[in-house]
Amino acid sequence: MKFSFKFSNLLGSVYHKGNLVFSPDGEALLSPVGNKVTIYDLKRSRSQTMPVENKTNITTMALSPNGRLLITVNERGECLLISMVSMTVVHRHRFHRPVQAVRFSPDGRYFALTKENLVFVYRTPGGINRMYNPFVLERVLQGSYDSTLSLAWTSDSRLLAVGSSDMSTRIYPIQDMTNFRVSSLGGHNAAVLAVFFERASLDCYTLSRSGQLCCWTCSHTLEELQHKASDDRRSSQQESQPLNDDDDQAKPTETEGSDDEEDKLPRAKYKQRAKQYLVDVVREGGGRVELATADFHPGLHVLVTGYTNGSFLIHEMPDVTLIHSLSVSDQVVSSVTLSPAGDWVGLACSGLGQLLVWEWQSETYVLKQQGHSNNMTSLAYSPGGELLVTGGEDGKVKVWNTLSGFCFVTFVEHTAAVSGVALTQSGKAVLSASLDGTVRAFDLTRYRNFRTLTSPRPAQFSCLAVDSSGELVAAGAQDSFEIYLWSLQLGKLLEVLSGHQGPVSGLAFSPDPTSTTLASVSWDKTLRLWDTIQSKGQRETIDLLSDGLAVAYRPDGGELAVATLSGQIQMFDPAWAAQTGAIEGRADLGSGRADADHITAKKSLQGKAFNTLCYTADGKCVLAAGHSKNVCLYHVAERLLLAKFEITQNRSFDAVDDFIHKRKMTEFGNLSLVESRGEDADDIHVRMPGAKRGDMAARALRPEIRVLAVRFSPTGEAWGAVTTEGLLIYSLDPSLVFEPFQLEENITESSVLAKLKAGDPARALLMALHLNVLPVTRRVLESVPHSSVEAVVTGLPHRYVERLLAFVAAELETTRHLEFYTLWAHSLTQQHAGWLRSHVLSVTPLLRQLQKALTAKQKSLGQICDHNKYLLRYLSTLGQLRSAAPPLKRPAGEGHAQDSAESGPESDHVSDDEEVAMVAGPAPWWPARLCTDRRRSLCIRQAARDLVCLALSPSVADGDLVCLAPSVVNRGLAYLAPPPGLAYLALFPSVADGDLVCLAPSVADRGLAYFALSPSVADGDLVCLAPSVADRGLAYLALFPGLAYLALSPSVADGDLVCLAPSVADRGLAYLAPPPSVADRGLRPGVPRPVRGRRRSL
Repeated sequence: MKFSFKFSNLLGSVYHKGNLVFSPDGEALLSPVGNKVTIYDLKRSRSQTMPVENKTNITTMALSPNGRLLITVNERGECLLISMVSMTVVHRHRFHRPVQAVRFSPDGRYFALTKENLVFVYRTPGGINRMYNPFVLERVLQGSYDSTLSLAWTSDSRLLAVGSSDMSTRIYPIQDMTNFRVSSLGGHNAAVLAVFFERASLDCYTLSRSGQLCCWTCSHTLEELQHKASDDRRSSQQESQPLNDDDDQAKPTETEGSDDEEDKLPRAKYKQRAKQYLVDVVREGGGRVELATADFHPGLHVLVTGYTNGSFLIHEMPDVTLIHSLSVSDQVVSSVTLSPAGDWVGLACSGLGQLLVWEWQSETYVLKQQGHSNNMTSLAYSPGGELLVTGGEDGKVKVWNTLSGFCFVTFVEHTAAVSGVALTQSGKAVLSASLDGTVRAFDLTRYRNFRTLTSPRPAQFSCLAVDSSGELVAAGAQDSFEIYLWSLQLGKLLEVLSGHQGPVSGLAFSPDPTSTTLASVSWDKTLRLWDTIQSKGQRETIDLLSDGLAVAYRPDGGELAVATLSGQIQMFDPAWAAQTGAIEGRADLGSGRADADHITAKKSLQGKAFNTLCYTADGKCVLAAGHSKNVCLYHVAERLLLAKFEITQNRSFDAVDDFIHKRKMTEFGNLSLVESRGEDADDIHVRMPGAKRGDMAARALRPEIRVLAVRFSPTGEAWGAVTTEGLLIYSLDPSLVFEPFQLEENITESSVLAKLKAGDPARALLMALHLNVLPVTRRVLESVPHSSVEAVVTGLPHRYVERLLAFVAAELETTRHLEFYTLWAHSLTQQHAGWLRSHVLSVTPLLRQLQKALTAKQKSLGQICDHNKYLLRYLSTLGQLRSAAPPLKRPAGEGHAQDSAESGPESDHVSDDEEVAMVAGPAPWWPARLCTDRRRSLCIRQAARDLVCLALSPSVADGDLVCLAPSVVNRGLAYLAPPPGLAYLALFPSVADGDLVCLAPSVADRGLAYFALSPSVADGDLVCLAPSVADRGLAYLALFPGLAYLALSPSVADGDLVCLAPSVADRGLAYLAPPPSVADRGLRPGVPRPVRGRRRSL
């Protein structure tokens, strides 16, 4: 058993507080979750939590323009500089005060942050500046009379705008300029929460908490700003001075009233252009609604604002035109951000823990995730380990994908807290027990509640268990002290097991398929074993030393572990009902001191105990946790503590530290219990007596850290813990441990490769398994010919089978040689089936891991194969249709002679290549060729295998507009029936008159038809037709995805030139030339012109 478990991901909580940040490429979204940062890959649909922790919750963060550096600041003003390449902390800096905002300059040279009423500008670390302190102070900006809240850089990174709580905005130059001084912008009646600059301009927008928007215009442009000549010399003097943390305010400052030498150049001035009240759009019912957050995209001129009532608006600037409005929640929208492309909007609500990515143009969700609104209480793994099920105090049951980290289904049928969850052995159904007195079964195929199990009289269920066959379901009550047994298939109550004299705290069925034993523990200090098949029910009663809190079976069913209130873990043999051992773990559990505790942490530890436990996948160890920040891993046989995992270092939770700092202890008690109230959105607003603002009964809450449930993955590669912070996933990290197997002195990497080069792959494989170095084992294994795999596996000793099977199962998850490794797995399980059956306890996790990898590969390959199957079927059908279509011959007659006369002697015979060139694009000789006297029949022809003929006349009556039957339409042909007196255009003699089907009269009345000859046209290459010209007998033909043809009827008057819509013209479509009467007016053939009226896409 390996113990190099390392934190890998955080589920169940997607957002806590702070601002969202998009990556520079727009494919990932960074979300602060407590004291960690989670990265959501929107392109690959995966999430990853960075293995970096702050001491408290993160309040603001910023990502450098190149995406390599991340700055996070927590509630105490402690800043972390994190490398996004290595996911490690590069530098720590303390500002000793809260920081409201931090921003990188667009060129990446500086970053600025707010602190009280000051703004500090630092140089961005990295590059050639290799120094001990990477935070080099460039300038301190002051002048605000209250705390600074927002920052904004110009596109050239030379000016910085600062919004303040004093209802003003100040714009500072980073370097001294001759024609620009500090500008102060007012006009607001509340604190300025956001300020933005236009791209390549000094024009800006300011937004206040009251929802007021002010648009400002500058008299100068960025190109007109001039630096002072002495600026370089002054900056070099600043660089030469030593900097430290204590003399930040001693640096040169730029004030509003500073005056240097008189400049003859006119200074830049700002003028208010417009003022808008955006909050009026979302204010409903007369309630108080305020602006909470905002973001601006300078390239698209799009402004996004979020409000306290859960709504957000999208405006187009500078006209402040409302584009989109949506309400995503009834809580405060804590953060909004726009992607670099401007098409996605990231939204976060801290009240509900909700995270959304909204594509506002198509009005669809790119990402929609929400954690439990309250603490999670229970946890269960699927048999394959690819799914996780959690239940919470909010009554919701959520199913998570362990590979992607996303929740893909949520069940909300429960009306009270969920106390237990479980999955059937098949993994197709989820069961949950709740305090509302119901046990519900959910189908993971159709995502519905298909069974609801209830008790004869109301009861509050506190625990849940399902047998190995999935037929029996048991739930224990905490008020009636009874255990209820149902049949899942029938949905009927089978039996009520009575005997406990206290609340039932834990249930567990034996994992042995041949056994139906049910174990239960209660607060009455007893462990009871029930035989659920016999009518008597009860089998054995075992007395415990104290109250039983949790019970768990070993994976093979040969041992039972019980956690008691005394802090012990007792082991029992269920076959003999005898105790086999005990582990004293109270001292290992650990305990912190809460702010309200009047006793020390050591004294408080005496009341702590393990309240959840589980066996590892191989059954050799026990994982236990309780009301503490530690999770303990014990070896059952040796009774030893193997590892202790500290789940968090977040000081925003209570009872994390063992001691309270002496500075917080006064004669009146702990200063941490004194509530600080401010003007922030998360704080409580206390006004003068009689003011009805804020919830006077609300108090600041610091939840106590605790672990509510732990479960080990059936594959043995990971385990999860439900905590106050969320669902923490710990996985094995093979890079941390070198674990050779019976290593000998002559077994080295060079000797293994030498043996492989000598042509003995079997011996090299055994040596590689002894060395246990993944790259070496992979190289040796892939060097074995596929024809020799079965022979090598047959001669493999049994002691190497488990290690080789574990390696193959791990490689199947990431390798490209799927068939090769599948052949190894098949040979191992077939040739050594007897040995695997005799060692079922140790190899079961490996087989589950192998099953998990093969299932994931099967799903991914199934999607690819389905796509290729339908694509090949389409290409095959298209090829058959093209091969069956005969070439189009020019009809002999008057029209042909007339065309030849007009075109000249060189056009007597038109080759196939020339006709294809005619279709590919307009030519100078097209008007003479197409605009002939045959105005009553216009034929557009090509010598390719997809042919079409169009006959259009203004005298087409109702019912004369026809198309071929569906069997003929698949060939890509369409016909228009000409009026009487004109011959039919016959392309195929085998097409009879009976194959014609009339279109609807409503289409025939308009004298027009739309043709889509290729299935690929339906992918979006449609042709638009203006309603104003629909009655003039115009028809558009979409022949290929890149071509469009315009057929003009003789009834079209001179000058009525109609072109395709601009959105279609941008695709490079070709146009036929207009009639000569239109061309004489000076209009170029084939040039798109705007159509009057409203455009409509068909």
